[in-house]
Amino acid sequence: MTQTPLRRLIDLPGVDDLELKALMKPRYADPDARDEFPEIDALTQALFGLTVETAEAVERPGDWDDIHRLSGADLAEAFEALGWDVTDKRRKPLRLMAHYALPLALAIRGVAGELPFHAEADHPTTDWGAGLAADAARFRKR
Repeated sequence: MTQTPLRRLIDLPGVDDLELKALMKPRYADPDARDEFPEIDALTQALFGLTVETAEAVERPGDWDDIHRLSGADLAEAFEALGWDVTDKRRKPLRLMAHYALPLALAIRGVAGELPFHAEADHPTTDWGAGLAADAARFRKR
């Protein structure tokens, strides 16, 4: 049984660029400073069809688990269970996850907004080429 690979949030257009800005200016990551940086809302609107403010105004279902209030490794694990990798190259949660968490959670669960288009693979990947490469190497040695 093959497991579906996780979708990486950092691979979505604009996320890595904004993460770099947050690295250079840590105030980006502060949820209280969102009004200072309109590009955060512009990105969440472009990706999920929701700004953070509109996401906060959405009425959540009665069984909502407040996934967006988690932090650190707990947040990363919760989104991983939903099929999303929300970490950087060093496997640390993204700096701006406090901004992305609610719009992403609402979109994943189909409550509000939408997920960005993701093309499915045309065919399952196989390792048949590895055998051919080994055969070719043996043939060349003869």
